[in-house]
Amino acid sequence: MSNPIRTRHDGGVLEVVIDRPKANAIDLATSRALGLIFRDFRDDPALLVAIVSGAGEKFFCAGWDLKAAASGDAVDGDYGVGGFGGLQELRDLNKPVICAVNGICCGGGLEIALSADLILAAEHATFALPEIRSGTVADAASIKLPKRIPYHIAMDMLLTGRWLDVHEAHRWGFVNEVLPADRLMERAWELARLLESGPPLVYAAIKEIVREAEGSTFQTAMNKITKRQFATVDRLYSSEDQLEGARAFAEKRSPIWKGK
Repeated sequence: MSNPIRTRHDGGVLEVVIDRPKANAIDLATSRALGLIFRDFRDDPALLVAIVSGAGEKFFCAGWDLKAAASGDAVDGDYGVGGFGGLQELRDLNKPVICAVNGICCGGGLEIALSADLILAAEHATFALPEIRSGTVADAASIKLPKRIPYHIAMDMLLTGRWLDVHEAHRWGFVNEVLPADRLMERAWELARLLESGPPLVYAAIKEIVREAEGSTFQTAMNKITKRQFATVDRLYSSEDQLEGARAFAEKRSPIWKGK
């Protein structure tokens, strides 16, 4: 099989495409490869935004490769840095990630999408957590989904495995925009360019605060911000970009972000 992951970068934007016909399903080797790609994205100061999508027009990602599992890939095997799909357990990923869902998005594929910050979807996209039918648990989705959408809708998806069309997914709020298929990647790149032009230190602070606050009380998280106990907040408040933002506002001009 050819390389199951295609990447390209243009300026500060990295595009990652899962390309494993027919369903873009992920085996252990592919998961490990994705983990290395997203780790390098995290650690490269020249890369500011990532887009993740699937090859073809039918599947974004069907999740765990059950054929590989039947051939010996252990469901609790070594998924590599970042866990399954390279994103959902990657520590300290403080850069924006856009998911462009170009078709069927189910199981672990949906868990990858939920690990992104923004989800765009084509009009023919569909979503499900069918693990219940194969006798396993959608582990990451069981943790994340009830916090993202109404509890009873999340439990319906987890307990029955039913499919949602893109408009229902948008209505429940885990899809940001619904687009014609031929506009999906164009819009993803438009959004990536917008984010690329923004303040990377602020993005980093936002992502760390949101991530860490999930397991904290409001006041605990606020105290950590005001006392500069988040590393990204401390760096932001001591940065040239913090001063540049204030100066640009006062001078009625666009700020020039340096990421330092």
